Amino acid sequence: MKKLKFLPLLLVMLLAFSTQSMATLNSKSEIENDSNKALNTFYNEVKGSKKYLEHAKAYLVFPDIKEAGFFVGGKYGEGVLRVGNASKAYYSLTSASVGFQMGAQVYNMVIAFTSDAALNKFLLDDDEWETEVDGKITIAEWNSKEELDDTNFDDDMVAFVFDATGMMGSFTMEGTKFKRINP
Repeated sequence: MKKLKFLPLLLVMLLAFSTQSMATLNSKSEIENDSNKALNTFYNEVKGSKKYLEHAKAYLVFPDIKEAGFFVGGKYGEGVLRVGNASKAYYSLTSASVGFQMGAQVYNMVIAFTSDAALNKFLLDDDEWETEVDGKITIAEWNSKEELDDTNFDDDMVAFVFDATGMMGSFTMEGTKFKRINP
């Protein structure tokens, strides 16, 4: 019975270790180059995506988000906030989870801010912003025959997940933290 009391502590320690082991701080030029490659892939895979981002107030690009889990999981990525195609700040994305999960994957993500209110709320929370506390991000769904500029997303923040490799459960943004970094 005493062993069961230490199980939650052990799970928390494993979770912290798995998330930190994925974290490697890249340089600004590495983040910029990887983000540009991810955007080119996004533009090629999703019709109308370039025009859609041009109309967005701003967007975050996270190339190569790494996610892994075996009952305890985590994900980590580094990206750039762009306003009008100009890089304004750099962010890390971290998330931790406990539950029935198994696998590993790497994917790219672009989060578009479609309203000034959403962008200002994100920018006002200077160093750290959390999805389930501070805001809701909708994962975009569209089919290959639609053009993105014909699609109307009613939410202030829309995430596009693309170019995934590996195998893991569903994509979720719950509990994800964004933290400003200085690479």
